[in-house]
Formats: sequence, C-alpha cells, structure tokens
Amino acid sequence: MTTWHSDDEFFELIRTELSTCPVSDVMEQLGFLTPMLPHQIQPLRPDKIMVGRAMPVQDDVPVPHGTPKRFDAKPFGLLFESVEALRPHEVYISTGAPTYAARLGDMLITRAKALGAAGLVINGNIRDAEGIKALNIPVYAHGSYAYGLQGRHNVVDYRCSITVGKVRVRPGDLIIGDSDGVCVVPHEAEEEIITRALAKNNLEKQVREAIEGGASVVEAFNKFSVM
Repeated sequence: MTTWHSDDEFFELIRTELSTCPVSDVMEQLGFLTPMLPHQIQPLRPDKIMVGRAMPVQDDVPVPHGTPKRFDAKPFGLLFESVEALRPHEVYISTGAPTYAARLGDMLITRAKALGAAGLVINGNIRDAEGIKALNIPVYAHGSYAYGLQGRHNVVDYRCSITVGKVRVRPGDLIIGDSDGVCVVPHEAEEEIITRALAKNNLEKQVREAIEGGASVVEAFNKFSVM
C-alpha cells in the first residue's frame, strides 16, 4: 500500500501517478455524484498539472454588459485581498464571473505565483493569455477575453465554502487539474479516494499492457474488471 507523510509527498504522488480520470471514477463509485467542475473550465496550458489545496473565492452577481457600471467603495471589492490571502500550494478557485469580462489578468496571476500558489481556477474568463502562459503556472478558465473587470464584478468573500456548477468546494479540499478538467476531492475522504484511485490506475496499466500484447478488450475486461 502506498503511503505519504506530508502534503508535499502526497501532491507529488498524485502528480506523477494519477489523473482526474481514475480519481473521478472512484469518487462516483463512492457516491460523489459530481466530482468534476463544469467542462467549460479548461486549462490554459494542457501540459500543466495542478495539485493543491482549495482557497475558495466568492464572487457576487455581475453587472450585465452594456448597462451602467457599478459604483462601489472599492472598485474590485475583495479581489486584491483574495489574491494576497494565498498560501503556498493553494489553488485560487472562484465561483464565477461574467463571461463578457475577464476575471484575472497577468499581473494578479504573477502575484499568485510569487505567493506559491499551485494554480488558479476561474469559472469565467482571464485576459493577457500569452503573458499568463509564460508564467508557467496552471490556470483553468472558460477562455480569454480582453474586457476588464472594473465596474462589472466584485469579490465579496474568500477562504469560505463556495459552489462551482454543482460542486461544493471548501477551504482545504484537494484540487486536481489536468487536460481532462478539474476534480474536487473532499478533504475528509481524500485518503480513501486517492488510495482506491492508485489501485484502479495500477489495474488500468495492466489492462493497457494486455491490449498492447494482443488481448481483446473483452478478454482484458473479463480478466481485470476495469476499463
């Protein structure tokens, strides 16, 4: 049985041995109906793997495009504070933003990287896409768009429980992101989920080797009971 003694070892094990596919499969088998964030949330760079602890951020209701901008005491609400609150190995993950405006740009993501963030997940758009790609930090979003955030949308809370799509995300939950999307693993169940996912992944390797060796998919499935 694989064991780990720290988050650093835990994260490295996931990064090198697992993907969102076996983890989400195991979660569904255990009764977690929606382990994956909405499919619209995609990696800006598919080659970047993201593993860390959730630092959730609550956004408010956006102002519709084309209507008068909002007047708030702080133009961005708690946006700056939410970025500054990041700790090493945490994933900045926000509830949502208008798709007609960008939620974060390269300057704030530069700061997030400097603070040791493991990545960022935005249920909306980012901007300065080429600059962000060059930062070499995992970023997940709907896409990129030039319109800025000021006067359209604010952050109202952070390090709190949030909902993204149908997925509940709480501070400290395990976040795994790769080219297939973003998976949220409840902190209290992570040991069982990851242990089962590692076992499933090992079986899948044997299935793959059997098929590469000439076995049919029926033969491989009958032998290993996994596909």
